[in-house]
Formats: sequence, C-alpha cells, structure tokens
Amino acid sequence: MSDAANRSMLTVAAKPAAVPTSRTTAEPDPRRWQTLPVLLAAMFMAIFDYFVVNVAAPSLEHDLHATDAGIELVVGGYGFAYASGLITGGRLGDLHGHRRLFLIGMTTFTIASLLCGLSDSPAMLVAARILQGATAAAMVPQVLALINLMFPVHERARAMAAFGGVIGIGAVAGQVLGGVLLDANLFGWGWRTIFFINVPIGLTAALLAARWLPGHERRAATRLDPVGAVAISAALALVLVPVTLGRTEGWPLWTWLSIAAAVPVGAAVLAYESRLGRHGAAPVLDVGLLRERVFAAGLVIAGGYLTFFAGFMLCLTLLLQDGLGLSPLTAGLAFTPLGLAFATSSWFASRFGRRVVSIGAAVSLAGLLLTVAMLAARGDHTTAGWLIPGMVVVGFGNGLALPSIIGAVLLRIPTPQAGMAAGALTTVQQFGNAIGVTVVGTVFFSVLGAKPNVHGYVTAMTVSASICAALAVVVLGASFLLPKK
Repeated sequence: MSDAANRSMLTVAAKPAAVPTSRTTAEPDPRRWQTLPVLLAAMFMAIFDYFVVNVAAPSLEHDLHATDAGIELVVGGYGFAYASGLITGGRLGDLHGHRRLFLIGMTTFTIASLLCGLSDSPAMLVAARILQGATAAAMVPQVLALINLMFPVHERARAMAAFGGVIGIGAVAGQVLGGVLLDANLFGWGWRTIFFINVPIGLTAALLAARWLPGHERRAATRLDPVGAVAISAALALVLVPVTLGRTEGWPLWTWLSIAAAVPVGAAVLAYESRLGRHGAAPVLDVGLLRERVFAAGLVIAGGYLTFFAGFMLCLTLLLQDGLGLSPLTAGLAFTPLGLAFATSSWFASRFGRRVVSIGAAVSLAGLLLTVAMLAARGDHTTAGWLIPGMVVVGFGNGLALPSIIGAVLLRIPTPQAGMAAGALTTVQQFGNAIGVTVVGTVFFSVLGAKPNVHGYVTAMTVSASICAALAVVVLGASFLLPKK
C-alpha cells in the first residue's frame, strides 16, 4: 500500500468512504433487512459455542473420561483457532468475496459442529473443536463486512448495533440455553445436543444466504500475504496457548517463555506488515488502521469489555454452581435477567446520545461495584437472588456499550478494508475472552485455595469482581477517545 493510502487511513473516521460496489448508496440492497438475521446467526453460533462448553464440562468429563487438561483444550482449542484465524479470514473475504467466504465458513462450521457431536473420544472432540473455531474465523468477519456492503451509511449503525447485541446475547445464551439443553436431554443425546443444534440452524442459514446475499461485490485485485497470515497466527499462539493451558498445567517455564517471546515476535510481525504496505503490497493487517485513534481506542474498549465480561461470567458460574450448589439449569436460568437487560438496552442504545459508550461503561462499572457491595454485605449468606441486581445493571451497561463500540469503530471503514478491520476487532474481542477467563479465573482459584467452601467462593468472587471493576474503569477512560458522532 502506498504512503498516500496509509495517510488516508488516518482520517478514515472523519468522513464516510464510498462503497465500491455496483450499487450506489441511493440504491441499497432491497433484501438487506431480511438478510440481517441470517448474518447474525453466524455471530450467535460462534459466541454461543464458545461459552456453552463451560456448562457441559461435567458431562464431557463423565462421558468421554476427559481430564481437566482435555476440557481446557476443548474450550481453548476452539478459542485459539477462532482468534488466530479472524484477521486472515477477514482479509480472505476482502480478496475473494465476503459472500463466498461466508458461505464456505457457515457450511464448514455446520460440518464441524456435526463432527463435535459425533465425537467418541477427547482427542476427536478437541480436533473437531479446532476445526469449528477455524471455520468460525472464516465466517464471522464477513458479517460486519457484508453489513458495511449492503446497508447505506444512515442505516449501518442500527445494523451494527444488532451485531453487537448478538455478542452479549450469545454469551448469556451459552449459559442459559446450554443448561436447558443439557437438562432436556433431547433424544438421549446429552451434551451432544449443544453441537447438533447447530446443524439445522447452519444449513438453513447457508441456504438463505446463498439465495439472498449480493453476488456483485468487487474484490481486491491482490493476493493474500501468506507470510503475514502465518506470522500473525504464530504471534497470537505464543500468548493464547500458554494462557489456555497454563493454569491446569501449573504454569511451567515454557508458558512464561512463550508469553515473553510474543512481544518481539509481535513487534516483528507489525514491522513486516508495515513495510509490506509501504511497498505497495497488500498486507493481512494494515498497520495504518492501528495508528488511527478511533480504531485503536475501539480495540482497547472492545477487548477490555470482553475481558471483564468473560471473567465476570466465568466466576459467577463457579460461584452459583460450585459455591452455592445450584444445578447447571438453575445457574443458567439465573443469567436470564442479565441477558434480558443486555437485549433491552442494546435495542435502545441509539437513544442515549453521543456518549452512549461512556454511559454504558459507567453503568457496567456501577453494576460490578454493586455486586461487590452485595457480596461484602451478605457474606456467607449470599444467594443468587442477591446477585441478580448487580448482574442486571452489568447487562444493561454492556448492552449500551458493546453494540455502540462496533458502530463507532467500523461505521466509516472503507469497504476494501472492511473484512480486515472486522477481523482485527473480533480478534481483540476473542483475545479479551481468553485473557478474561484465564487471568480472572486464575485469581479466583488462587483466592479460593485448596479447601473451597461458601466463604471461600464468596471471597474469591469479591476479589474477581473488583478486578473486573478496575478493567471497567480503563474502558470508561478509553471511551472518551471515541468521536462525539
């Protein structure tokens, strides 16, 4: 990419770029709103399948005789393949067509889900989950890119808000619907139901997408940068693999060496991608995007939000099930008010004005502090009912902020970079998920100690929620860097 093109990226948020398709913004795709739920189904399934395995972990341990490390790989294998492939998946969509990549991703994700459900050993399930994560990375970046393509500028914020809302709803649904599906035990399938349910949904979405998605989009006249694609995945792996396996393995030396090596490797990758762009080639990641203030702030906010949200959800699940003795179904249903609050506020987020992200971050912070206060006040007498008010406030704040972040960051990204930008944003979100689960979860178990009881679980939840509140303060500060649009 030329120097002039790089400089143009620095002003990408200042003005909308023309959409380079055969349609003009005066003639938007007539089927855009009926197609949107099909696109959002991809995001929902990707997020749902990340969180639902947490609920099914005891069943997997019993039926497949999986070890703790095996369960970590079932969860982490999906997360690693998903996170490490998102930027490449987005760039492939830019080069070969977002419609084509969406259809390929949705179809193969459905096949991978079927293989997960048919698995008869931990090794087979881990392999199928890695495949599932890789195929999710192919389809998810295309969702935002296609929204950018199909919707005129004045409608794009609403569509992106719906996308952001699905992220939170999918995470909560993983807890709620996961518990319901396991309790129902449809056809005697047990834990396999959580994977088989993707098959009819995925096939239907693929068929409707093939019929409704536009097939006239222009594609970048360049080739994929294979060195960049592999190098970015390797840099992410150096962090995600030890983060995924570190706690169960006791944090051996190799985990710390791997994390330390990620810093110079990441710097080298960015330098390589920057040099590639300066010489007029097409890097997997346009480093100019990272120098643009709004996009960089959006990455911090989105990653920070998913970090404390994932950590908060995990620790609450542990407290409700292991600390308070609730069944997976009852614990899952306890998250329903949070999900409803998220869905409600995300629907009305646009009515909260120009500072909706800051307002949402402040509300989420208030909810975390309320949770800490409830735990401190009730102590060993804490029940699920006393936790729900804080959960609702957190859900309401997240529903305001998360959808609006995506709109603020990606609304004016030029279409040729839409897949790349979407891949970078979703990579940071998934990275935040992994860090939140691992770091906050490690703190939780460290405080809990070797002899867990109700008091230990309440104390561990109090400390963990306080850490999440500190992260929310960082997110709140970064939110003031977004434009007052």
